[in-house]
Amino acid sequence: MRLSFLQPLLDRPGPWATVYFDPGQADEAGAKRRELSVREICRTLEQEGADAATVAAVRDDLTGLSPAEDPAGRVVFASGGEVVLSHRLSRRPQGELACWAPLPRLTPLLELSGQDPVGLVAYIDRTGADFELRTAAGPQESGHVKGVQWPVHRTTTSDWSERHFQLKVENTWEHNAAQIADALAAAHAESGADLVVLVGDPRERPAVRDRLPEAVRAVTVETEHGGRAAGSGSAALEEAIENACQDHLHRRVDEALDRFRAGRVGTERTTDAVEGVPAVVDAAREHRIDTLLVRPDGPDLHREMWAGADPDQVAVRRSDADFLGDGDPVSVRADDALLRSAAATSADVLIIPFEEVTDDIPAGGLGALLRWTYEPSAA
Repeated sequence: MRLSFLQPLLDRPGPWATVYFDPGQADEAGAKRRELSVREICRTLEQEGADAATVAAVRDDLTGLSPAEDPAGRVVFASGGEVVLSHRLSRRPQGELACWAPLPRLTPLLELSGQDPVGLVAYIDRTGADFELRTAAGPQESGHVKGVQWPVHRTTTSDWSERHFQLKVENTWEHNAAQIADALAAAHAESGADLVVLVGDPRERPAVRDRLPEAVRAVTVETEHGGRAAGSGSAALEEAIENACQDHLHRRVDEALDRFRAGRVGTERTTDAVEGVPAVVDAAREHRIDTLLVRPDGPDLHREMWAGADPDQVAVRRSDADFLGDGDPVSVRADDALLRSAAATSADVLIIPFEEVTDDIPAGGLGALLRWTYEPSAA
């Protein structure tokens, strides 16, 4: 999961109000419950020391939420009298959470926004393609390509002139497939999508896939459901895209855990992975985290550490404040500080699902795959 959408939170000083809010049902009883929930959330923030202007900003934002537009709810981050970021959730919070803390409360967002891969769906026919980006925020258009429009339909006669025409048709298909592949590769590079799904014409799909760059082809799947024409969407297509995303996620978790096990400190090889708060903090301070691994049940997630104003100003002990370059570090939760650091350095974040936790990896619940290796010290 990329946390680039958290960028508005990185350059603002705290403290922060964080609220995970479930708007409930779109009926009269639901409206009454929302009103009571907003009051309780504001009361909690006030009791924890939030200033009046920030509480008012949160109240206004929550009051305007609609179950129809945000059926699973939203997370709201506010500071300095304004809502800095309001983000749609993919899953309903099990219970509403409101807190006032030096840093935004980020860890619940990982599970409630989901970590489904960003998918680039290409709806293909023999004349072109439309691209759609699937993210936690919902689908959005991501470009289109228009190929040669004629000739694209073959005839059934065996006359020589007709066979010549059919060859021209096939040349059009090949030309358009190459053009779609080029545009799709460019859209993939621009979007940073994790997965590409090809939908549409059964002949053109494999022709496009064969012409994709190897790196893109490696993350590309096809589905026989759906097409480019308006109204060709279906429940079967949505299920196929969801299955492709889940398969990709499981492979990614397995690959990350394999790499983590092979690269942990304690082997005789150079270190490619670290675990535990002290080692992960060192990696965050040096911008070495490629992928932050988080086990939701890990005891280290709520361990106390220290943070300065900048995301890389992190330390395990208050006495290490000299390394922060900040004269007034604050006590924070380890998970929030390290997630903030990961977001600032464009590191990936991967939740290790409970069903994948078979050997207490990473120890304490926090680990990291590194951007470059280094020789572990003799100590």
